[in-house]
Amino acid sequence: MKSEFLYPHNAYHGVTTPENLKFDAMLQYFTQRVDYIVSLETNGKLPTIEAFEKIQSLWERLDHLKKELGIGTSRSNGD
Repeated sequence: MKSEFLYPHNAYHGVTTPENLKFDAMLQYFTQRVDYIVSLETNGKLPTIEAFEKIQSLWERLDHLKKELGIGTSRSNGD
């Protein structure tokens, strides 16, 4: 299907918690958007600085979510 090609989704294989699933979904969104942005920049449809700013903004959102969910901390590992 067209939507599966444009918006691929891979199954999560880690410890299943609501936090991990939410972060995994955002991580997949991040990688998908970065792929589009890089393609546009490579083909000359988006200026390099604008591509950088868009990717930086996406990264900041992902980092904020990671901290908000406690991913990578002892809280998220059940310790």
